[in-house]
Amino acid sequence: MQKGFRSISWQEAVPRVVADFVTVHFSMLCALSVSVVYQVAFGSGGQAQALTADFAKYYIRFFWLMSPIFPLTFAAFGIYTHTRSYTSRRKNWVILQAVGVAVLLFFGITQLLGNTTAGRSVAVPFAVLAGFILCGSRFLKGYIEGHFDVRPRNGLSQGARKSRVLIVGGAGYIGSLLAERLLHLGYKVRVLDSLLYGKESLHPVENDLYFQLMVGDCRNIRDVVKAVHGVDIIVHLAAIVGDPACEQDQKAALEINYASTRMLIEVAKGHGVNRLLFASSCSVYGATDVEVTEESRVNPISLYARTKVDSERALLDAKSSEFHPTILRFATVFGLGYRPRFDLVVNLLTAKAKQEGVITIFNGEQWRPFIHVRDVVEAIVCTLQAPTRLVTGEIFNVGDSGLNHTLQDVATTIREVVPHTTVENVTNSDRRNYRVNFDKFRHRLGFLASYTLRDGIQELANAFEQRQILDYRDLRFHNQGFLRKAGAVGLKHEIDGLIMAAFVNERDGNVPLPLANASTVTMTSPGLPAQRAVTREEAY
Repeated sequence: MQKGFRSISWQEAVPRVVADFVTVHFSMLCALSVSVVYQVAFGSGGQAQALTADFAKYYIRFFWLMSPIFPLTFAAFGIYTHTRSYTSRRKNWVILQAVGVAVLLFFGITQLLGNTTAGRSVAVPFAVLAGFILCGSRFLKGYIEGHFDVRPRNGLSQGARKSRVLIVGGAGYIGSLLAERLLHLGYKVRVLDSLLYGKESLHPVENDLYFQLMVGDCRNIRDVVKAVHGVDIIVHLAAIVGDPACEQDQKAALEINYASTRMLIEVAKGHGVNRLLFASSCSVYGATDVEVTEESRVNPISLYARTKVDSERALLDAKSSEFHPTILRFATVFGLGYRPRFDLVVNLLTAKAKQEGVITIFNGEQWRPFIHVRDVVEAIVCTLQAPTRLVTGEIFNVGDSGLNHTLQDVATTIREVVPHTTVENVTNSDRRNYRVNFDKFRHRLGFLASYTLRDGIQELANAFEQRQILDYRDLRFHNQGFLRKAGAVGLKHEIDGLIMAAFVNERDGNVPLPLANASTVTMTSPGLPAQRAVTREEAY
């Protein structure tokens, strides 16, 4: 609970502390009225008279001294600070805990020290009233914010008036869902995307008054400058995602995944944008048999993971009092989106079970962390809405410890949802285990996943049954396959290539392309010693 005191911003907290203080005193006066009415109603007029006479002494000499218990307890639980960014379920639980502890403390001390009629008879109704009002007001506020688009007379919601969010790569698997969610919360949303995979994913939001699509390349400085102008927060999702897709076009992977991040940092700082959320991956930890935390050493064993590590380093090096980057290392994503992806393990296996009836599991005892795509969206929103001081320069593993599963767990769950599935177990030399600890994100921002592995598998199965998806093998749903067919992801102008090359070379003085035909590759990161060499077979 000490974290609550350390992270208080008094400028933000004082009005809420005063409101709670007034609520507590109002509850005490109401409790006195309830007690007096009760005594009179049951024929104890004399006791009611004594209660009223004794109350002045009780209220002035005892209650005024005890009432700060409530705001102090709330501060200790972070009610005035970091719980503001918690998801609703987590926030409600913390509020109940804080109010419960404060009421118990007050009631306990009253019973120990109170020696007046007022102290004994007023404490119980006070505890009930104070608890109900303090909890109820917060629950009601959360409900209204979560279920209604409250807009002032000028037509803009409070969130929209304050913040315009740029989503770089906003037409993708995560970005399209994030755009919809932010618009629902009242933000203005701008998307910068090359629409390599089409724009169908943005159909649900394209007609929203507060949505803007800019078709452009995150490697083109003119496109980026135009997109960044006038925004308050950037969410950087643009990337060639996945090991095979990056190997398909290594040059484009370095440009999009790393060099464009370097350029975006400089453009953002030049335009006074002080918040940037970066989508990284838990794959930066590589192969490990221990549960990893944000403090664990990174060990990238693929080009994709390496570009994420280098981008993280660049962002954290750029942190200042005016620029606040946050790194979000996502677990392996699953679930149905507006642009489904069937090159992700849970989605792919579910699709094979539904359309072919057979799935193959390689080394089923291996662990992987998972997270539903809509929980990824909520995690981004949670971070975006958190006070800057809680997230600036921080790295968060984004997921839920309850979603660390073995591949055999995935197969078992798929068979529960698709009962006639045949599971073929295969053993090969890849023995990587990969378990991630998500406590930091849960404790700092109160994040808890809402979707289980089974939830995601069931919704995918339903999508196939309802013919929302006709063929999972469609290249639009596979990054590597699509890029293989589309060919090299070219640049608009020659100058773009020179700019990208400059940012790539700035990394360590050399273009960091892995050797395409080598049997081993050594991964390094700025400021870190070289990791062990790994075979190309191990990397996949």
